[in-house]
Amino acid sequence: MLLAEFAPAATVSTRTLTNSHSRSRKLNESSHANKRMRHLARSRTQRSRVVRASAHRRRHRYYERFTANSFMEDASEGDVTAGEDPIVRQAAIDALGNMNGTVLAIEPTSGRVLAMVNQKLALSSGAQPCSTIKLSVALAALSEDLITKDTEIRLGRRSRMNLTTALARSNNAYFEALGRQLGFEKVSFYAHEFGLGELAGYNIPGEQMGIYPEEEISAKLGGVGKMCSFGEGISMTPLQLGAMVSAIANGGTLYYLQHPTSADQVANFEPRVKRHLDIAPLIPEISDGMAGAVMFGTARSVKLNFSEEEILGKTGTCSKSGTRYGWFASYAKTDVGRIVTVVFLQGGRPTYGPKAAEIAGRMYRGLYDHSFFAAKPLLPNDAADVKSEIKPTEIKATNTPQ
Repeated sequence: MLLAEFAPAATVSTRTLTNSHSRSRKLNESSHANKRMRHLARSRTQRSRVVRASAHRRRHRYYERFTANSFMEDASEGDVTAGEDPIVRQAAIDALGNMNGTVLAIEPTSGRVLAMVNQKLALSSGAQPCSTIKLSVALAALSEDLITKDTEIRLGRRSRMNLTTALARSNNAYFEALGRQLGFEKVSFYAHEFGLGELAGYNIPGEQMGIYPEEEISAKLGGVGKMCSFGEGISMTPLQLGAMVSAIANGGTLYYLQHPTSADQVANFEPRVKRHLDIAPLIPEISDGMAGAVMFGTARSVKLNFSEEEILGKTGTCSKSGTRYGWFASYAKTDVGRIVTVVFLQGGRPTYGPKAAEIAGRMYRGLYDHSFFAAKPLLPNDAADVKSEIKPTEIKATNTPQ
């Protein structure tokens, strides 16, 4: 009897203990879940902060503030124009428009300056050459037999590139590698042979000669590699670049550039040779890259306005102290002759190499529409008529300082 009476009480006590244990277990699980959720929330918050901070650093790292103006009202004000070709000059003025820059046109078979718009800027101390320095480096490497146009250089674990593509795409890593292989002494030697660091003109009033450093720039600035990819530490003038590209266009003769200032000077014009460069066999090695720049590379904006004749060229874009520079040096390769143009721009974000190439395309369009390329060359390319000021020298590997 006693056992029977107390049996229900024992059963009730068991359910109570079971329910209490279940509630305690649920509370523990809920507490654990809450802690886990709080931990996940903190982790997401921390990751979000890291991502935002990283994104902020990336934006800050690549943001550049420009203070220079990309535009000007009258680039040709004060220019001396009596000895210039009126068709070429007008085409250059129309192409440049209101951009802050200069346009230079040269007859490569004589060194005559056909037009120079914004002469104050063209004759100044110049600016960093940016990627246009790659023409000099390419010729130096070819002269030293380091490469041919088809030689591929390893740029990474899975990346290789040859000279043609590197010129067309303006690949910095490729030319940094070439510069390190050449070394500063050879890079400097060839740059001076091609006219950098010296006056390009013959008795052109006001011309300055830019700067080519006597020593390799510091490793903090990138050393010889950056000198060969961006022209770091170098100041080049539009006339120097124009003279070098003229030598490429004419087969290897580096002329003094002459800027006639009157009709009499035009009538009595005599070309003057600075020196002969032994680069004729090398020009086909860089021509494909210069043509590729216009066809599919950094200078393809030329084709926005002009595609009737073959154009070979090289762009350059870089910045320094709040000013961005845009370069494009090129020549038109036609059946009746060639003309070299150099476009140099300075300013802010609207200023860059492809914009300079676009301006060159507009200039070629203006010349073409006025039948400039259908006319005969202004001066014969006759070596007997050329007056040499300096005994011709040739660039050879054996002459290169070690």
